[in-house]
Amino acid sequence: MSSYDVATVLLCLVAIFSYINEKYVKLPTAIGLMSISLCLSMGLIALNFLGLPFDDKVAAFIGQIDFYEALMGCMLSFLLFAGALHVDINDLKEQAWPVLTFATFGLLCSIGLIGATSYFLFNAVGIEISIWFCLLFGSLISPTDPIAVLALMKGSDAPESLRVKIAGESLFNDGVGVVAFLVLLGVATGTKEPNLSNIGGLFFQEAGGGIVLGMILGYLCYWLLKNIDNYVVEVLISLAIVMGGYQLAQLFHISGPIAMVVAGLMVGNQGRTLAMSDVTRDHVDKFWLLIDEILNAVLFVLIGLELLIISFSPKQFVLGLILIPLVLAIRLFSLSIPVAIMKKFRNFSPNIVKIMTWGGLRGGISVALVLSLPVGPEREILLVVTYMVVVFSIIVQGLTFPKFLKKFPPR
Repeated sequence: MSSYDVATVLLCLVAIFSYINEKYVKLPTAIGLMSISLCLSMGLIALNFLGLPFDDKVAAFIGQIDFYEALMGCMLSFLLFAGALHVDINDLKEQAWPVLTFATFGLLCSIGLIGATSYFLFNAVGIEISIWFCLLFGSLISPTDPIAVLALMKGSDAPESLRVKIAGESLFNDGVGVVAFLVLLGVATGTKEPNLSNIGGLFFQEAGGGIVLGMILGYLCYWLLKNIDNYVVEVLISLAIVMGGYQLAQLFHISGPIAMVVAGLMVGNQGRTLAMSDVTRDHVDKFWLLIDEILNAVLFVLIGLELLIISFSPKQFVLGLILIPLVLAIRLFSLSIPVAIMKKFRNFSPNIVKIMTWGGLRGGISVALVLSLPVGPEREILLVVTYMVVVFSIIVQGLTFPKFLKKFPPR
């Protein structure tokens, strides 16, 4: 099948599942689509046991989709820009220290703890795996997924300060997490020496370069927008900034995700308020909202269908069940430390650590990163446990988050 055929089939599935969810299931869109997609995958697997191997054909179709390239090389740039576009930078400034601390210290603490504990866990059950691959697992599962988190925040009644902390952390720790993943991948595969100079240099290049490029792109977009008043052209400019900017980031080997977040924040605040008319602002907002919703729908359907190409063994399944609460416990601990320190200088909402732990969903980015690992036994085990953590996170944590807020009120 051609790429166009694959995209057509996938969009038809997304449309059908969206209708079923809206008409009958009535779950939040992202969770509903993924749940329906998972049910389809499990149904096809069940039919295979009955002698009707429909899952082989669907698995072959899914196998044609490069999930990593589809998300990290295409969809992510649009989703991060659209998410950052509607974050109020003044609110973000008020929460700057908590957001940056959670997205750096908290994230790196989580990566180290998950890497160390998973290393001992895997080796305890007879799975030989290097510490570097365990740290890679920590780097891909520690960041909260901004796509899933922003979708969750849209339907919650959390106070604005808490929403900004959770959304802001997810936007920035995703970029930092991807950079950490790339650094550790180079060490794990032997292309980079595991010394502080190499690791620090690559981290600075990726993260620092992403911030600088994002600021340049954001200002360029603002300058272009303020000189015209035609919403069609202005929508095209924003689209070109995202697509061209992400390609530039890949060309110069700097962080595209960080660049898109920074550019989105600048365009969404300075650009929307100072360079757009009311008509243009309305069209730009609706355009990016539509892009966000469509790509989100495609992404969560894809996550559900990925079940068909993952092979589970009993040992891997048990490890996944152990790692689900372990990852949550480490996130709780990694957030508790900076909150305990910063409480001396600023006020925090009651139960903030518990809420951010349960509301910190993992999603498609974790799956995409683990699928990018080189083929081998390490990839197979990490794919299974990552997928289990992601599915639990989106379905169980996502569905119970409103009740969780009522049980642990943030006010």
